[in-house]
Amino acid sequence: MTNKLRYTLSLRVFGEEKIFGPGIAELLERVDETHSLRRATMDMGMAYSKAWRIVKTAENALGFPLLESAVGGKGGGGAKLTERGRRFLTAYRKFESVVHAYADEAFEELFGEDSD
Repeated sequence: MTNKLRYTLSLRVFGEEKIFGPGIAELLERVDETHSLRRATMDMGMAYSKAWRIVKTAENALGFPLLESAVGGKGGGGAKLTERGRRFLTAYRKFESVVHAYADEAFEELFGEDSD
């Protein structure tokens, strides 16, 4: 008896270098939920400095901010996605969904039980 085959697929968007992928997408989604970059990094077990660096690298390459930050104080600080950041994240997740659906279909066609 053979094991059922499976595959993994991870999508990344490149300019001159890698700018966006599953890690930063998850980070932005967690910032959206928690309204805090620091909290998002803690939830992911990621160093705050690394998160800040990947966000800034992506923003510089994309040419627009992904996050808006509010400095702490009496009301506390926080972070939220910019409107363009939200649209880019949504587009990335839709692209990911389309590619995965196609890949699932192709994988089944090429490696499924009836493809002998």
